[in-house]
Amino acid sequence: MSEKIVKTEAQWRAQLSPEQYRVAREAGTERPFSGEFYQHQASGHYHCVCCDALLFDSGTKFDAHCGWPSFWEEALPGSITRIVDKSHGMIRVEVRCAHCDAHLGHVFPDGPEPTGERYCINSVALRFQGK
Repeated sequence: MSEKIVKTEAQWRAQLSPEQYRVAREAGTERPFSGEFYQHQASGHYHCVCCDALLFDSGTKFDAHCGWPSFWEEALPGSITRIVDKSHGMIRVEVRCAHCDAHLGHVFPDGPEPTGERYCINSVALRFQGK
């Protein structure tokens, strides 16, 4: 992986919309069933909205009926970091972009094979590039 991308709060605010900043830089969550990519079915790649790092391939996207885009695997090993999240009275695993620490969502152990994982991701933290 290349060097970690670090910017000031002012630089992130200038680059991102208020909603993108709230979710990606402040670990917010978009409302379920509201995101641009929830039912998105085009072929291509999903990148980090903050640094453009490749995160997910459309071939690993599936409908988990949870209200957010779901993927069963990251596009490249090491592109996502995992952090134990004990907020809101729960213990979950937060996922962040390994390149810039943008909050993406959470990963759960209830996804399909072959990984058995469900990356539950905020649409607003992603940018799509079609094939």
